[in-house]
Amino acid sequence: MADGLKELIRDIPNFPRPGVTFKDATPLFRNATALELATEALAEHARALNVEQVVAPEARGFILGAAIATRLRAGFVPVRKPGKLPFETTSAAYELEYGVDELHMHVDALGAGTRVLLHDDLIATGGTMAAIEEMAELAGAVVAGVSFLMELEFLRGRERLRCKEVFSLLRFDSP
Repeated sequence: MADGLKELIRDIPNFPRPGVTFKDATPLFRNATALELATEALAEHARALNVEQVVAPEARGFILGAAIATRLRAGFVPVRKPGKLPFETTSAAYELEYGVDELHMHVDALGAGTRVLLHDDLIATGGTMAAIEEMAELAGAVVAGVSFLMELEFLRGRERLRCKEVFSLLRFDSP
């Protein structure tokens, strides 16, 4: 199954900047069968984690994050760029492979002891997910697992994460 899904990921060279090859999942997302297969595979892996919330960043993390939450009968917590959430937030700054950014989450989104799955579409250097992991832990949540649709293994981003339960559906070992 993963090989068939992997064929739907297209490379966009020199995006968002020269030297970066962007893994574009939109062909997979627009294919109803592939979208269903990817969502179910990610949810199936997470079922044993017994999570109460799925936490995912905008924008592409929302696509599968909310669908996974629905399948797990869990809530969904959006993590957004500065100025996009209407209530009081906590934040974390992080480095991308091509710059620096910041993410925000509502201060009341997660309670102490809440079991969470952190999800994003892709892990590259791990900066985005490490920042989300930090915010979740500071809120007192238990990070039960982390999942990704795609992983750029050659960048070794999972090494930046404290959670050892990391699952990637599609893995790429070269740019």
